[in-house]
Amino acid sequence: MKKHWWKESVIYQIYPRSFMDSNGDGIGDIPGIISKLDYLKDLGIDVIWLSPVYKSPNDDNGYDISDYRDIMDDFGTMADWELLLKEMHDRGLKLIMDLVVNHSSDEHEWFVESRKSKDNPYRDYYIWRPGKDGKEPNNWQSTFSGSAWQFDENTGEYYLHIFSKKQPDLNWENPKLRQEVHEMMKFWLDKGIDGFRMDVINFISKVDGLPDAPNPEGKKYVSGSRYFMNGPKIHDYLQEMHREALAQYDVMTVGEMPGANVEEAKLYTDDSRNELNMVFQFEHVDLDSGPGGKWDLKPLKLTDLKNNFTKWQKGLEDIGWNSLYLNNHDQPRMVSRFGDDKEYRVESAKMLGTFLHMLKGTPYIYQGEEIGMTNVRFDSIEDYKDIETLNMYNEKVNQNGENPAKVMESIYVKGRDNARTPFQWDDSEHGGFTTGTPWLQVNPNYTAINAEQAVEDESSIFHYYRKLIQLRKEHPVIVHGSYDILVPEDESIYVYTRTLESQKLLVLLNFTNEDQSFDIPADLQGKKNEILISNYEANTEYGSAISLKPYEAIVYLIQD
Repeated sequence: MKKHWWKESVIYQIYPRSFMDSNGDGIGDIPGIISKLDYLKDLGIDVIWLSPVYKSPNDDNGYDISDYRDIMDDFGTMADWELLLKEMHDRGLKLIMDLVVNHSSDEHEWFVESRKSKDNPYRDYYIWRPGKDGKEPNNWQSTFSGSAWQFDENTGEYYLHIFSKKQPDLNWENPKLRQEVHEMMKFWLDKGIDGFRMDVINFISKVDGLPDAPNPEGKKYVSGSRYFMNGPKIHDYLQEMHREALAQYDVMTVGEMPGANVEEAKLYTDDSRNELNMVFQFEHVDLDSGPGGKWDLKPLKLTDLKNNFTKWQKGLEDIGWNSLYLNNHDQPRMVSRFGDDKEYRVESAKMLGTFLHMLKGTPYIYQGEEIGMTNVRFDSIEDYKDIETLNMYNEKVNQNGENPAKVMESIYVKGRDNARTPFQWDDSEHGGFTTGTPWLQVNPNYTAINAEQAVEDESSIFHYYRKLIQLRKEHPVIVHGSYDILVPEDESIYVYTRTLESQKLLVLLNFTNEDQSFDIPADLQGKKNEILISNYEANTEYGSAISLKPYEAIVYLIQD
């Protein structure tokens, strides 16, 4: 398998609105990020993925872009951004930017023109259709609730929006639109960025004719996702994008791809196909969703998690590459979801970090993960800002009469604002994030959980993450070793090995709040070994059996 810098890197995601505010307006900004680069350099990460900072009316927190070549006023200026890039590169840090080209904002000049008339030169930059029998062109539903179509009085037609009605989908069938995207990408690549994270990039190809989705239950609208995920021309578009925009630069690309399976991911990430380097797949973060989707809560079974990760580890073993993540700006906090954010917050956060960083693939750290930030429980729906959450609450409670308390429980577990509460820098007011009023309330536990405390405490999650990142740089087996699972049917512990030539890692993870034990296989007994990292005082004898404390993680390096 080829070596690439992005395989050996650890990536840190910054959600700029919530990271650090430099001017007291309550909104994180680019100068705020610059002020914290030494903190990130100290953590040891290699790459920063910056969520969108482009001009935007902010309907979906910057994922609705009105100008792809300018910076949102809330975040600063292009000069601020250029300084950020310089300061990062001076520290040996790389920058990947978000590329959001399935849709734009309805305030983008292309769409402003597009809606003026049916013969406007920009009309075909978007997906317009006449109604059908006095209704929408088809029965597809927006991922943010309601119809995926919006009627526009001016021309008497509907436009498609898979997300908010202020996020009209771009028409990738139009070669002029594709050329505009490629030119915009080169604008940023020529400024010196190191790659792109591509937002819902596998949505850009829709099935010809945009047919109704099957609807045996007779619902008003249905997802339609099978018709706009991994569509018929997606590989053509990505190969063209690589050829026209990416091939001339040494950059990394990662595509966010809901609904992509292992076989599709192999196609997307096969080096020889010249599409993408990695994908973000969603299977593992859907394992605790019931038949009603994301908000339909169900307990997570460890065996389901193990089966899924093993499928992806083995599936992309020889072709392609995995992105490793348990949380991001769209997912709840991982220690609250997969660990124990109360009694064993520190131990379980370290265990989960060990789990992820010892797998094969490129690890992604979401801001605050390295200090064990948790989900939040705001008192009222009025305290929430996320459009997906608010639309869902309105539909379920106000339109369908569901129990508000039950709906709030789903929000406490799965809402996107869990990840978006401001970063907790210290125990001063608003966690040191701002001197003003934060755009979203800070989690009240900032007095106990904050970066200042974590940096000062040598036994903190922060310092544990530093060690995980350092180990990756020192041991090629962590980057390139093959993966194999042990005791796949055990519902309490996750054990796997990584093997490269004469070296083997044995990774032991207790996913419960009770003591567990593991019998070491005969072929691994009596070998020369050392503990690379453990989240308890490393005093475990390596014999025929190992006992594991609650949420304990131990990684042994075994030499043949």
